[in-house]
Parts: sequence; structure tokens; C-alpha cells
Amino acid sequence: MDAEPQLRPRRWGLGAFLLVEMVFLASSLLLGFLLGGQGSLAISQAVLIVAAPTLLAAGAAILITTVRGNGPRIDLKLRWSRRSAGLGLLFGVVGLLFTLPAALLWVWIVGEDANSAAGAVFGGTRSTWAWAVVVFVVIVFVAPFCEEIVYRGLLWGAVDRRWGRWVALAVTTVVFAIAHLEWTRAPLLLVVALPIGLARLYADNLTASIVAHQVTNLLPGLVLMFGLAGAIPQA
Repeated sequence: MDAEPQLRPRRWGLGAFLLVEMVFLASSLLLGFLLGGQGSLAISQAVLIVAAPTLLAAGAAILITTVRGNGPRIDLKLRWSRRSAGLGLLFGVVGLLFTLPAALLWVWIVGEDANSAAGAVFGGTRSTWAWAVVVFVVIVFVAPFCEEIVYRGLLWGAVDRRWGRWVALAVTTVVFAIAHLEWTRAPLLLVVALPIGLARLYADNLTASIVAHQVTNLLPGLVLMFGLAGAIPQA
């Protein structure tokens, strides 16, 4: 009977996360420089600016764990589990009971500056239903999946290995809020990130935080989709 394969030592840590963040920031700045100076953006360009940096960052995280570790399934705990998906759905729905009132309060306090980066990119744009659905998929499914790989996957794994899972929860929650570079929304993003992080903590599986994050993004994604299609007024 063949012996089970030995796990390779993980040769990545916080430096890997910093490298992935550099990939995200560099690609965001490059796309902003190349496309941002052209005046109003076409919907395809706006989708590229929103989706490409986070896809590149997640791809870099997966590559690092594959080359210098045991791959995302083991190192990032990116493996499908019905139980973890159920926990993610539970934390996502319960989290909405806190994040929705917090978001309404924050809009009342801050006003127009409370708009998200994605909302600013797509704000005032009108497009076809096909492109509106593409934006919905990016906001609700693609972005949460990629962001969870980077924050509750790569960063969580690096911090958890050194200081434990509760420190990982605190660090990833704060870094997630700051890394969006939406300074007026940072306190709100802390509230948003907490149930997502708790889902990751209690499930010990990235599937849970991915699902919780997708539930959190569902309402903003719907608002953007209907706004882009002209079905509802868009700020």
C-alpha cells in the first residue's frame, strides 16, 4: 500500500501577501493611467478596471502557494464543503442584519462620499442588460472569490501560522477595510468584514467566507445591475 504523500514545508508568509498586494496596486494604477485619462469610460473598460486587478492578485496568491507550498486547497483551505457553504450563508445573512443598518447610517452621516469605488466607476453609466449582468457577476461572485483568496486565504494563513486564528481574524478584518483604499468607507468596511471573518474562523474553510462575502455583495450588485440597465435611477 502506497504511503500518503508528505506535505511540503510552506515557504511563504507575510511577504507573499505584500507581493500580492503590490500586484493588485500596480495593476490598478496601470489600468487607471491607461484608461482613466480618456474621459468617460466604456462599460467594458470599467469592468476591466474593477475585475482585472483582483483577478491578477488572486492568481498570484494561488501561484505562490502552488510553487512554494502545497497549493490553495491545503495552504489556503480553499476546498468545497457543504457545511462550510451553509455556515457562510448563515453568517452572511445574519451579518446583513448589522451591515445594512450600518450602511444606511453611514450614508446618512457621510452623504455622497459613502459611495464605493465600484459604484464610483460605474456611477451614471447606462448600458445593456448583458453588460449589467456581467457587472453583477463581477461584483457578487468574482470579486468576493478573489478577495477572499487574498485576505482570508493568503493573509489569514500567514498570520494564523505565527499568532493564531483570533489574531488572524483581527488583522484580516482591519487590513481588508484599509486595503480597499476607500477612506470614507473604512469604518463601514470594518463592520462588513467582521461576519465574513467569523465565517472563516468557525468553519476553518475559505468556502464559508467566500459565500458570506457573496451574500454581503448581493444587494449592491443588484442595485448596480438595475442601475446600469436603467431600471432604477442611479446616482
